[in-house]
This record gives sequence, C-alpha cells and structure tokens, in this order.
Amino acid sequence: MENVPTTGQMKETPEIDPASLWSSPPESLTLGSDEVHVWRVDLCREVAHLQSFQQVLAGDERARADRFYFEKDRQHFIVARGLLRILLGRYLNKQPHRLQFCYGPHGKPALVRELGGDDLRFNLSHSNGLVLYAITRGRELGIDLEYLRSWVSDEQIAERFFSPREVAALRALPDHARQRAFFNCWTRKEAYIKAKGEGLTLRLDQFEVSLVPGEPAALLRTYGDPQEASRWSLRELAPGPGYVAAVAVEGHSWQLKRWQWPA
Repeated sequence: MENVPTTGQMKETPEIDPASLWSSPPESLTLGSDEVHVWRVDLCREVAHLQSFQQVLAGDERARADRFYFEKDRQHFIVARGLLRILLGRYLNKQPHRLQFCYGPHGKPALVRELGGDDLRFNLSHSNGLVLYAITRGRELGIDLEYLRSWVSDEQIAERFFSPREVAALRALPDHARQRAFFNCWTRKEAYIKAKGEGLTLRLDQFEVSLVPGEPAALLRTYGDPQEASRWSLRELAPGPGYVAAVAVEGHSWQLKRWQWPA
C-alpha cells in the first residue's frame, strides 16, 4: 500500500484542554457567511430544564420522544431537539416553537424554505450525554460525535467498512494509537456522509479520510469523482476527554467558532 504511515512517522498529539477551545458566545450573536459555529452542550446538566425544552417542541417531536424505551434517551432527545430550536431561533430572531423542519430523502433535517432553509444550514450529533450542533450559511455541512469505547471489535469493523488504504494505515499504528485513529476515521466519514445527506447509499469504503492522530483532518480522495474531495474540508473538534468529533463543510476559507452552552 502506498502512503501508509509507519510508527515512526506518526505525530504524537498532546492532550488538548477543551476549556481553551470552547468559549461563551457574545451578547449579540451573528453568523457570517464565512463562519461555521459549533455549539457544545452537556445534555445531562440541561435535563433539569426538561419542561422548558419540551414546550418548544412540535407535536411530531413530542410523539417521537414518547417512543423511546428508556427514559434517559427520551429526556436527551427532548433537550437536544429543544436546544436546536432555541439556537436556530437566536440566529433567525424567531420564536423557537414557530420553526418548521423538513427532511431530505435520507432523513437529513433542514429548515423549511420560508424560514431561511435555503440560507441557514445545520446538523447535530450526540453521544453519551454530550451534543454538538454545527450551524452555517449557504453551504452544506455535517457533524459527528462519538464516545471512545474500549478497543474490542473496532478492527473487524474497520475491515468491513473502511477502504484498504485506511485499514493498512490503522494496522501500521502502535496499539495505543489505534483506538483514537479508528474513531478519527469513523467520525470524519460520518460527518461527510451527513453533509452529503445520502445516508447509507454512500458506502464508507468509497472515499478516504485521514486518520493518524496528530495529522489534520482531511477528505483525501473519493472514488467515482476525483474532484469531489477538493470541494470539502474537514476539521477535528476536540469536544472533551473521552470524545472524538469532526465537522465536514462544503468549500474552504471558512472560520470555525466553538461556543459553549450555557453562555
């Protein structure tokens, strides 16, 4: 395999303090056309305000919440969806309960056109009590968040879903780096798939991303359309200890701003 990093080529990644990356937003929140805002929220802490979040949900969202088997999952859905409405309402200067969503062929949510769906774009992901929201203007984007779990069957998953180059790169790493590399690869692929809005019709082994810890996140190549990779940019997000996340954004020359909720 070509361009497979060896152990000696791997860069050691110093642990990043998330508190240094995630800031309280300004009083007046604006979103420039060259900006991507990512919000980080502790769902468990916000459950204390469950009723206020539930009040802004639409009927179909309340019905969906009631279908969850476990109470914790129901609560986290209510908080995550309620906060999405509150955040989008701030950008649009509209009441959260008045927002209306539509869905793509594979379930990707968007605002209806009448409420700015052609301009304001968003995506969200949650895992193990944490949720991330990505919001921008005039460009598609996707975000994925995963909680690091023990390295048990991830290598078999990689062999099944990753490209041969990615599997080779993973195997070339020392044992202590493979878990992080696996989740680097997984979150970057999921973020790109969510940005494209094509769901499971876009196979994970039909494009390649960087995965070696310490190297910048990147969409390296796509099969079928050699120019596709150059249309997208990826960023690693460092959401906190024990988590890995990435955002995929259409185009380049944009600025990432990380906000912490509550402000």
